[in-house]
Amino acid sequence: LKQSGKFPGNPWPPYKKRTPLHPSYKGLIKLLHCKTLHIVLFTLLYKILMDHQNLSEHVLCMVLYLIELGLENSPEQELDEEESAGGQEHCHDSWFPGSNLVSNMRHFINYVRVRVPETAPEVKREPPASTSSDGLASSQNSGTAQVFSLVAERRKKFQEIINRNTSEANQVVRPKTSMKWSAPGATPQLTTAILEVKESILSLLIKLHHKLSGKQNSYYPPWLDDVDVLIHPEVPRYSHGDGMTAVERILLKAAVQSRLNKRIIEEICKKVTPPVPPKKISSAEKKTLDKEERRQKARERQQKLLAEFASRQKSFMETAMDVESPDADIAMEVATSEQHVSEAIYDCVICGQSGPSTEDRPTGLVVLLQASSVLGQCRNSTDPKKLPTTEEEQIYSSDTCAALHEVRLTTLQQYFKDSSCLQAVSIGWEGGVYVQTCGHTLHIDCHKSYMESLRNDQVLQGFSVDKGEFTCPLCRQFANSVLPCYPGNNVERSLWQSHSNKSMQDLVQEVEDLQEQLGTFPSETNLSKEMESVMKDIKSTTQKKYTDYSKTSGSPDNDFLFMYSVARTNLELELVHRGGNLCSGGASAAGKRSCLNQLFHVLAMHMRLYSIDSAYNPWRKLTQPMQDKNTEQLVSEELPEVPVLYRDVSSLLLIQILTMPQPLNKEHFTCIVKVLFTLLYTQALAAFSVKCTAEERMAWEESGALKKNTSSGEKSWEVLLGHVISELSKGKIYEEGENEELTVVNPDSVECYLQQFCLPFLRITSLLQHHLFGGDLPSCQEDEEFTVLASCLGLLPSFQSAHQFTSASCLDWPVPAFDMISQWCSELASFAESHPDQVKALLIQEPKWDLPRLLQLPENYNTIFQYYHRKTCTVCTKVPKDPAVCLVCGTFVCLKGLCCKQQSYCECVLHSQNCGAGTGIFLLINASVIIIIRGHRFCLWGSVYLDAHGEEDRDLRRGKPLYICKERYKVLEQQWVSHTFDHINKRWGPHYNGL
Repeated sequence: LKQSGKFPGNPWPPYKKRTPLHPSYKGLIKLLHCKTLHIVLFTLLYKILMDHQNLSEHVLCMVLYLIELGLENSPEQELDEEESAGGQEHCHDSWFPGSNLVSNMRHFINYVRVRVPETAPEVKREPPASTSSDGLASSQNSGTAQVFSLVAERRKKFQEIINRNTSEANQVVRPKTSMKWSAPGATPQLTTAILEVKESILSLLIKLHHKLSGKQNSYYPPWLDDVDVLIHPEVPRYSHGDGMTAVERILLKAAVQSRLNKRIIEEICKKVTPPVPPKKISSAEKKTLDKEERRQKARERQQKLLAEFASRQKSFMETAMDVESPDADIAMEVATSEQHVSEAIYDCVICGQSGPSTEDRPTGLVVLLQASSVLGQCRNSTDPKKLPTTEEEQIYSSDTCAALHEVRLTTLQQYFKDSSCLQAVSIGWEGGVYVQTCGHTLHIDCHKSYMESLRNDQVLQGFSVDKGEFTCPLCRQFANSVLPCYPGNNVERSLWQSHSNKSMQDLVQEVEDLQEQLGTFPSETNLSKEMESVMKDIKSTTQKKYTDYSKTSGSPDNDFLFMYSVARTNLELELVHRGGNLCSGGASAAGKRSCLNQLFHVLAMHMRLYSIDSAYNPWRKLTQPMQDKNTEQLVSEELPEVPVLYRDVSSLLLIQILTMPQPLNKEHFTCIVKVLFTLLYTQALAAFSVKCTAEERMAWEESGALKKNTSSGEKSWEVLLGHVISELSKGKIYEEGENEELTVVNPDSVECYLQQFCLPFLRITSLLQHHLFGGDLPSCQEDEEFTVLASCLGLLPSFQSAHQFTSASCLDWPVPAFDMISQWCSELASFAESHPDQVKALLIQEPKWDLPRLLQLPENYNTIFQYYHRKTCTVCTKVPKDPAVCLVCGTFVCLKGLCCKQQSYCECVLHSQNCGAGTGIFLLINASVIIIIRGHRFCLWGSVYLDAHGEEDRDLRRGKPLYICKERYKVLEQQWVSHTFDHINKRWGPHYNGL
């Protein structure tokens, strides 16, 4: 309208001529001819005219629109309609005589009884002398003042309904205290006043026209000049305009439909101001008027905005600070008797809509999946390895975490049944998949269209869309997959799960029954499809050699092992990021950015599809004494199962948790932890007993036997240790060569050893509990970490003071302890008969892993340069043109060297896959800079060697002496450990396997 120049001012809706109403909606028209609506319209017009503060231009626009609609759809026979409608409508208000808008518009209302605050300006104390009407409709007017409290009347009825059935109402209607409404007459600050109104809708409209135009005599009935207006009312200039035009349009329609209305409009106009012929305005005056008008409107707009902000702020404060009243609380209790937790609401960063994740339209977290070998680089010595700078210094990877785990798995596979071995360990120390998120969510279908638009985008991106890579639409963080959010409750489930008083035996049985339930293959919903596709993504993130450890390639045991190991990898890495222990407590270091809860759901859904044959379910071996052992001996053609004491307890925990139906009950979780803790403790005692000398073993065995029959025998480590030693002595376990490693007599150091042995498991379990059930982790001192975590997990019945605390008091045996221990030890004894040399080697020893570190570099760069720039390549024995060295393991490689190329992969790329599962950190000897290889991309990181002025010397052009910058090296190491190379470094390019 503005551009076409049809209307210069500020047009009001409707902007187009209305189309005829669809016949289906004819019933709604009746609402336009109902007294209640007319009362509301009259009230609003009156308030707008009196400058009531809360009524905006928008409200007025709607009021005029409704009046105009009513006039357009008015019934033909005015009088007949009035009588019939009067019979139907049950609104006992003496405001208007009938229900036809055309006749009600001219009806004068003199006095109104109204409930207003005492401070209101409208309050007039003296009662009216007479209630006679000036209008033509005086005969219809009753002698009483109309009750203005229409809303109060309705509320009164509503209140009656509520009081009839309070019990239902408590659930249906819970007025917030901030609303502060009740039955009329209850609030003391309201008072009944009688207002003198003496207006009809027509008179209000005319006054409104004057008010809008800002001039006294602005409205002049057009038919006084031109009678044709009434005969042909559809004049083009009436089709759109601002508020004044709308009022003119309504008055014209009212006059066309009824002669009475036409007369009343003329009378009102004469009374308000005698008609004056319009004055011609010069163009200059018009311009200044327009300017003034624009300023005025701008001011109004600004005030409106400020008022809106203020009201929003106020309502926000009310809801934020709102403390429920006691009766509202009772109502809440009724509603929450079946405990129900609100669904998690997610915001999609693409379409901006919020809502829960559903089966049909799942929401997903933006995640980056990357293969990682950081955990495998942990060593069990605290002094960091140095980068070799002489021929004598060499680094052997045999003491890394990855190497030791690999050796252990290979040894187990040599002597035991393959499928059982693949449940006794975790993999992922090398080439494990780490999942991290920026915390933003999006609808999976929105993500697909986003990826489509990226594919069609011609701009060169630093990532490969075909490989599923993209940047988060909101924060631009690099990502390559979307992890579906499981529909249902928030993480804070545990907060309302009351602790039941079920006995340990009942819970053990319940856990077993739940595991026996087969995971049904999920129905083909969008959610299950997405969960399958994200599982494929997770699998394809790492190379095949890191997922296939079974003797028969592609066996389902492999997948099972890989899935729970992904969970293990992510928990272990979070532990590393927290500094190797949980003393700092608090929520996840990443806080909102943790995606482990969603990851566990995806893994659990897939792991439930693999049923563990109940005969081999480890849970049975942990909670039931086995009856006959003869059957096992008969089937001895195939290799035996892995003895329980050789199994990794953290892996067992994840297997138990992830094969249970989700979401898990807190009490079942605690039950599993308690049972596994008894096994872990027995492992610790067995590992300790092997370290003692023969005499010490004798002494422990005797002292244990003395106390065996005391009441707390099952909760004393001395008794249990004595029992373990006596049981293991039956086999040939202690005979192989005396082990003089540890000579411990002091009971305190035994206690300390046992606690240190159990701590890694407690840390992983606490993290798992935190992610599954919410709730913060407690912070503590290092020396009390064991007790704090044990009580947090529910192992410690009541918190004891540290000086008389023993780790054995956390034990809660599901069956008599000595039977269980005898059964577990007998498995070892039978294994020792055939392989006495391996029994001790396979007992789980928990070496204290240090946090993963890069190699320590020498202070002066010259030391590195002199040794490496003359070093020859091991393949072609020539000095490479671009030598480089890996800062993770110290391997010397040729950058871009064709001599070392294997199947079109140059050596650096190949090494980054073997050493870091796709991540390589190389120091280029001739340039003093570091390059990072991440998958199919690489980037220059910069140099950690600077000259005396703190500047880099790339390519060693200036030849200044360079010294290590410890801060930079720390940052590099931090980025490596926290897997943030992709997010922090921006200049990535493809390397096409040519580095």
